[in-house]
Amino acid sequence: MALSLPAIMKTTAARLSALYLLLFALCAVLLVLYMTSLSARMLTAQTQETINDEVLGLARAYQRGGLPVLVRVVEARSRQPGANLYLIADANGQILTGNVQSLEPGVIETEGWTTEPFSYQRFGEGELDRLRSGATDQPAPQAGDSSNTPQSTGEKGHNAIALVLRLPNQMIMLVGRDLGEPERFRAVISRALTLALGMMGLGGILIWFFVGRAALKRIDSVSDASRRIMGGDLSGRLPVTGAGDEFDRLSENLNTMLARIAMLNEGLKQVSDNIAHDLKTPLTRLRNRAEATLAGRHKTADYRQALEGTIAESDQLIKTFNAILMISRLEAGYSSEQTGPVDLAATVSDVVELYEPVAEEAGVALETTAPEALTVNGNRELIGQALSNIVDNAIKYSTDAAEAPKVRVALERAGSEIKLTVTDNGHGIPDDADRARATERFVRLEKSRSQPGSGLGLSLAKAIMTFHNGRLDLLPANPGLSVVMSFPLRETH
Repeated sequence: MALSLPAIMKTTAARLSALYLLLFALCAVLLVLYMTSLSARMLTAQTQETINDEVLGLARAYQRGGLPVLVRVVEARSRQPGANLYLIADANGQILTGNVQSLEPGVIETEGWTTEPFSYQRFGEGELDRLRSGATDQPAPQAGDSSNTPQSTGEKGHNAIALVLRLPNQMIMLVGRDLGEPERFRAVISRALTLALGMMGLGGILIWFFVGRAALKRIDSVSDASRRIMGGDLSGRLPVTGAGDEFDRLSENLNTMLARIAMLNEGLKQVSDNIAHDLKTPLTRLRNRAEATLAGRHKTADYRQALEGTIAESDQLIKTFNAILMISRLEAGYSSEQTGPVDLAATVSDVVELYEPVAEEAGVALETTAPEALTVNGNRELIGQALSNIVDNAIKYSTDAAEAPKVRVALERAGSEIKLTVTDNGHGIPDDADRARATERFVRLEKSRSQPGSGLGLSLAKAIMTFHNGRLDLLPANPGLSVVMSFPLRETH
C-alpha cells in the first residue's frame, strides 16, 4: 500500500481526524465571526455613550447662554486634538461652525441616531483637495451638498456615527465620533483570529498527515507480517516498537495468540508422529498374536489365553488414546471438567492410601508430610490423577536404589504458592535436557523399556498443572528426583 493521501484517507483514524478538523475549523470560523461582531457592538456602544456625554455637556452650555455660548463651546472643542465631530447648521443645512466640512447627503435630515455609518470630510480636507486641483473659486459648503462629499472629490474620506438634534430655533446640531479607531481595532482582531485559525488549521493538517502516515506504516508492517504468517511461517511475529501504544498492545496479544497456536500445532504434530511410531508396536503385537493363534491347531485354553492378551493389550491402547485426548484437550484450554475448592491434604491422603499396597509389594517405603488442610481451586479428579501418575513413576523408578528405596510426598505452602512434592531416591534424571524432555509425550528415558508404561504420565501431569494455572518442575534430589507441583493460592472473597 502506497503511503499517499488517498491511502491515508481510507483509514478510519484519518477519516475521524478529518471530521474533527472540519468541526474545529467550523467552530473557529464561528468564533472569529462572533468575536468580531461582539467587539464591533461593544465599540459602537462605547462610542454612543461618549457621544451622549458630549451632548449632555453641550446641552448644559446651551441652557446657560443660548446659541452664542453653544457656538463658542463647539468651536473650542472642535479645535482640540482628536476631537469628536461637531457641526451646527441652520435650518437649510448651511454649516455655521464645527470641524466637519462635508457630509454624506441625507445625514442631518433625520433627527436621532444615524442608522448606518456615514462618510464625511473634516474641515480643511476639501480646501486641500481644491488647492491640489487648482480650483479656488468654490462656493461655501452645505452640510448636505453632494458635490463636495468624499465620493465626489475622489478622497477615501472617513466613516462615523452621530446623533442629530434639532435646537429650539430649528437649527441643527450634530455630534459624532469617527469610526476609524474601532474599525482598525476590529480589523486587528479579525486578522489576529484569522491568522490564529490559519496556523492552527495548518498545524492540525500537518499533524494529521504525519500521524496518519505513521499509523499507516504501523498497519502496513502488521499486514506484511500477517501475510507471512498466513503463508505458513508460524514462527513470524507482529512487530512491537516498544512505544506501549494500542498498536503494541494489539501486537503483543496477537503474538501471544500466535505462540499458543504454534504450540498447539507442534503438539498436534507430535501426537501424529507419536501415534505413527509409538503405537505401531502394540498394534503390531496384536496382529502377530492373532495371526499366531490362527496359524495352527490350538486348544480352547490357548484361544482363550490369546483373547485375554488381546483384550489386555487393547485396554492399554485405549488408556493411551484416552491420555492423549485428555492432554490435547487440557493443552487447548478446553475441558468439561468442573472446578471448585479442592483440599490438597485430603487428596494426598487418598492417593497415598491407594498406593501403599503397591509400594509395600515393591519394597518401597512410602512417607507423607501434609498439614491438616490446604485448599486450591481446581478439579479433584484431575489433580488426583496427576499425583497418582507421579507417585506411580516414583515407586517404579526407586526400586533400583542402592539403599532402601523410599518415596516421600510432601505438601507445604511456599509464599504465594502451594507446593506438592514427590521425591524418590532412585537414579533420577541427572541431565537437565533429559529432565526437560521427560514431560513430552511418549518420552521414556529408560532405554531398556523394562518398566511398563507409555511415556504419557508426566505429560498428562504437566497438562493438568497448566489447566490449573500452575506448573510442573523436575528437580534433582541427589540421589533421586523431585517432581514439584506448584499451585497458585486460591483467591478468597
